[in-house]
Amino acid sequence: MENNFDELKNQWGWAGFMTQDRKRCQIMGRIIALVYNWWTIFMRLGIPDKHVEAVTSRPLALHGIARQTSHGNQTTVEITSTHSKAPQIVEILTKVSGFLERIKVTAEQLTQVERWKLILSAAFRSFLGGKVIGGTHRLADAPA
Repeated sequence: MENNFDELKNQWGWAGFMTQDRKRCQIMGRIIALVYNWWTIFMRLGIPDKHVEAVTSRPLALHGIARQTSHGNQTTVEITSTHSKAPQIVEILTKVSGFLERIKVTAEQLTQVERWKLILSAAFRSFLGGKVIGGTHRLADAPA
């Protein structure tokens, strides 16, 4: 647990602000915690076996240039990575993209809560043993 707080403090800036206004401090603390949680879930979808700290995962995943193109009713984002480990991030992002695409295909049949259960179950599959949160069946189409 100490490592998580150390990461929040030193890599996400959780201790980098101070004000007399308690409400603003709480808002900033909550925003940082929210972004940390989103990043952790996103990276867990791509690398489900371990927690990757921001100091290594952010440069790996954010060291690229993206271009969004639209044609007809389809929008595509092309990412060109300038990182030396570009093949690794390509594999991770392809895995996450494919999983989210499968969720999108079944989105009309699932409620928002059911979609979140699938996403979180896939992200934390190593802790859940492949089971879906709140269900008795196992995850079949999650990123491996």
